[in-house]
Amino acid sequence: MARAGLTTERVVAAAADLADTVGFEHITIAALARGFGVKDASLYAHVRGLSDLHTRVAIRSGLDLSERIADALAGRSGRAALLAFAHAYRGFALAHPGRYAATQLELDPEVFDEHPALRRNLTCTYALLQGYGLTEPALTDAGRMLRSTFHGFVTLELAGGFRHSRDVEATWANGLEALHVMLSNWPEGQDR
Repeated sequence: MARAGLTTERVVAAAADLADTVGFEHITIAALARGFGVKDASLYAHVRGLSDLHTRVAIRSGLDLSERIADALAGRSGRAALLAFAHAYRGFALAHPGRYAATQLELDPEVFDEHPALRRNLTCTYALLQGYGLTEPALTDAGRMLRSTFHGFVTLELAGGFRHSRDVEATWANGLEALHVMLSNWPEGQDR
């Protein structure tokens, strides 16, 4: 074990914390090393480089988000499931903006094979949508719509993009009600 009690887990946890502070795209090996009071080279015993570190933070963050969503969905269906999913998603993004950004990193398919729990978000999304009676191809279409809506909203919110005097919480709540209506009335046979 290297100085400062370094482990891969500690390095990745510190990188996730740093991402929330400075932004995922601004994580550096040098900044992490400074935080531990070690030379950059000490971290290379635990991560292969910045790309590996980014991937590890993305995996950790994706698993955290998946767990929050799964816990929120437990025992719920329909509108209640939609609200629980949405609030868990947004809550994670607002509390952990750097980790949330990490969840958007495109990962190699092998990573999903090594960490099958990363597919939990998809499983949870499909379970939510099946509660609305949706089947393929509507499941995929509605899943894309939900992800686009949630991601767009939180990305704009994190960037300070909602400057109108209208209360953001009211907009969020009304948007979720609109999504519920949309999912309850999803068009049939639109598989072009």
